[in-house]
Amino acid sequence: MTLGDVLPSLRSSLPPRGVDRELWPLTTAHGRAGLSVGGVPLVEIEQEYGTPAYVLDEADVRERCTAYAAAFGPAQVYYAAKALLSRGLLRWIDEAGLGLAVYSTGQWRLALAAGFPPERIVVHGDVDARGAGRVVIESAADIARLTCTRRPLRQRVMLRLLPAQLGFTAPGLPACPSEDRFGVPTAGAELAALVDEITSSPLLELAGLDVYLGSQLAQFGGYEHAITQLIAACAELRRTHGVRIEEINLGGGFAVAHPGQDSTLPVDPFAARMRRVLSLACDRAGVPRPRLSVTPGRAVVARAGVALYRVLAVRHEPGHQLVAVDGGLSDNPRPALYGARYTAVLVGRPSHADTVPTTVVGRHDETGDVLVRDEPLPGDLRPGDLLAVPGCGAYHFPLASNYDLVGRPPLIAVREGRARLLVRRETLDDILRRDAA
Repeated sequence: MTLGDVLPSLRSSLPPRGVDRELWPLTTAHGRAGLSVGGVPLVEIEQEYGTPAYVLDEADVRERCTAYAAAFGPAQVYYAAKALLSRGLLRWIDEAGLGLAVYSTGQWRLALAAGFPPERIVVHGDVDARGAGRVVIESAADIARLTCTRRPLRQRVMLRLLPAQLGFTAPGLPACPSEDRFGVPTAGAELAALVDEITSSPLLELAGLDVYLGSQLAQFGGYEHAITQLIAACAELRRTHGVRIEEINLGGGFAVAHPGQDSTLPVDPFAARMRRVLSLACDRAGVPRPRLSVTPGRAVVARAGVALYRVLAVRHEPGHQLVAVDGGLSDNPRPALYGARYTAVLVGRPSHADTVPTTVVGRHDETGDVLVRDEPLPGDLRPGDLLAVPGCGAYHFPLASNYDLVGRPPLIAVREGRARLLVRRETLDDILRRDAA
């Protein structure tokens, strides 16, 4: 049961026009002060923190953490730090009992600075992460790096495998072809050689297998094929090396709703189905059942985020309007990188004008600097209006840049009528201070 089930008013109070309830944070509501999240009117956030700004619904993030913990068990869920990271967010993840997956030294150091237990962290990539619970190995070079450094304790590791022929057919972003990324095929000489190296080292212990299948995936089938191949690998490693695999991680990439696709991968049915497939595959292969873990990132934070922008200019044309705002490519490069789609609503003033197809562009004078394309917005938009863009909790703050020497926006948490700063706005002084010449 979710907070939305307990408090249906959180959903039913959404404004009827221009708002798809599945795209907006859990606590989104509409009252006398207009659209609010976490009990805080968005206009008040703009007045205090300015624009552009990222707003994050703490209750929504916590609800998603609770849902994944209930479905898989908190120890079997590793939040993917690359989706969004801050000290405050790390506290929410920690309090939910989840693990953490980090992909850089910066993420590792921030997690330690926030007091996150290192034994609950899985490390990906070239990171000196002594004391981490798991380190994911993608090649022989990773083994060499781990064994050539002096470590006080034996390191538990997981092998990144590359399942073949997963059969995704629905919209999504499947992982790039195996020849374009590191990892090991689920069978063959390369896998055997790496396992030989791991098992012969007194500094390493093979604890599990790990995969990454893609992003925005709403089908179960690809994950089922992956489990079947991973369990076949478990059986082969048990036969040839006497290794018992304790854990398999299905990665993340679970779909969330966005304009043009309302398919959200349902957590509970997905977990139940994967456990059944795992049990059946283990019975057929004659191997002990490993723990099943996942690494959601976008699925935890995407819906919780809203971006705020001020309108700078409007060009009205017959049947269409073009709107420029004070953000864009530097705070949301996803439309340019992936063709991601977004919608927007006017907040801060009522409008009774008919809606017209509207394209919202950024401030950077680039062909790809389009935030919203051909979405219905009131036809009387004007400079100074405030626009809110939902679905901005994942891969916005982490991908933000200083393009055109623009400072990155602040990250603001809202909960129970209170807004607080998680990460402050980057100033021009911050940017210029790095220019040493």
